[in-house]
Amino acid sequence: MTDRLTHIALPCHDLEKTIKWYEDFTPLKKTHYRKDSDASVAWLEAENNSMVIVFIGGNKTKEPMPTFRKEAHLGIAVESASRIDEIADIGRSAKCLAWEPELFPPPVGYICALRDPDGNTVEFSYGQEL
Repeated sequence: MTDRLTHIALPCHDLEKTIKWYEDFTPLKKTHYRKDSDASVAWLEAENNSMVIVFIGGNKTKEPMPTFRKEAHLGIAVESASRIDEIADIGRSAKCLAWEPELFPPPVGYICALRDPDGNTVEFSYGQEL
């Protein structure tokens, strides 16, 4: 087996709310859930098994707190420019749109972004050369 990146693990304030948000707004689906002695853990996985995000619930902050700094984000590729517009409309309605859709020169492409329940940014892109 070749060495490869398999997952990223992120703390979250409310695990159930985080699972629901990612299942509603991204192609990620819960594939594993467990309660440990000090936290609950959920694995959310892309359909093609390309990446897993492990969310660890139970951080002790009073309010949600982003793990990422302002410019840091997760990136998700979508199948069309119209899907970017659709995601932005959904994000506006849900009051979680972080970046309006914008077309950037290669290699970036057409992008928008939403904020998850903890305030982390999730970028959606079309035409990004990755």
